[in-house]
Amino acid sequence: MQHQPRRHFLVAMLGLACAGMSASAIAADSYPSRPIRLVVPSAAGGSPDVLLRALGAEVTKSFGQSFVIDNKPGASGVIGISELERAAPDGYTLGYANNVTLSINKSTFRKLPYRPDAFAPVVLLFKVPNVIAVNRDMPVKTFAELVAYIKANPDKITYASPGQGTSGHLTGQLLADKAGLAWMHVGYKGSPQAATDVMAGQVNVLIDNMPTILPLIQAGKLKPLAVTSLARSPLLPSLPTIAESGVPGFEGVAWGGLVAPQGTPAEVVGKLNGAFNRALANPAIKEKFASMGAETVGGTPQGLSGYAARETDKWAAVVRQAGITPQ
Repeated sequence: MQHQPRRHFLVAMLGLACAGMSASAIAADSYPSRPIRLVVPSAAGGSPDVLLRALGAEVTKSFGQSFVIDNKPGASGVIGISELERAAPDGYTLGYANNVTLSINKSTFRKLPYRPDAFAPVVLLFKVPNVIAVNRDMPVKTFAELVAYIKANPDKITYASPGQGTSGHLTGQLLADKAGLAWMHVGYKGSPQAATDVMAGQVNVLIDNMPTILPLIQAGKLKPLAVTSLARSPLLPSLPTIAESGVPGFEGVAWGGLVAPQGTPAEVVGKLNGAFNRALANPAIKEKFASMGAETVGGTPQGLSGYAARETDKWAAVVRQAGITPQ
């Protein structure tokens, strides 16, 4: 008799646990029952925006609910990703996170206004290579010739990127380490002015994402030397990789993934992961991404978190070695 209250307590707790599990399962079964908001921490019309709209439209076909893109650009993605951190973990607010917000910002900000670990990974969506291109009048035709030219002119060659802490900037710093290059970074507030100054000869080299730089290459305004992905790009199949050009295993790419607020039910994350993996495997989506210089990836939530962790360690080492001062 003296153990009866304790027995009643355990039965009650078990009942509550089962009820919670049932509620979670029911929520997952009925998910989604309304449109899903997708926060994109960059401007409308940019590459992430275009690609995510295409993906959202494809997933809508299987989910029966639309994805509403909410562009929140600014501050190296901080504005948008901070808003996602504050969202309810119910699966109805998701976010695009990338190499900057999940990895690079950890090293380039003294104190981030958001916690990079405050998100549930869903899936790694795509990778986008950078391209190494030079002014048309620069007397080099290959990346190996560029390396030799820089070594013959130490501390005289400059390279431009869209800004401090971008993948273009840090790729250049990684090259400085791996290829022994003594060159100087010139950071801009965005791609257009960086490209303009390289085309005008004020800066020697441009390192930027494929979607941004490709039209300038096709128009003959810049001379491409190499791509920074492990494999060649189908958009520039004759252009060798850095790895092929004397720096084995080199990779310095931009990438993006889908995340949810921390605490989002695992069953909901699983549904999202499956739906986006199916969309990424669609040949039409693959072709759409490839046309913009992006490679679809996919995989498990753990695949995204593991890749982000490796990227964090890689770029943290680059930031330290280059003496880049956090903002």
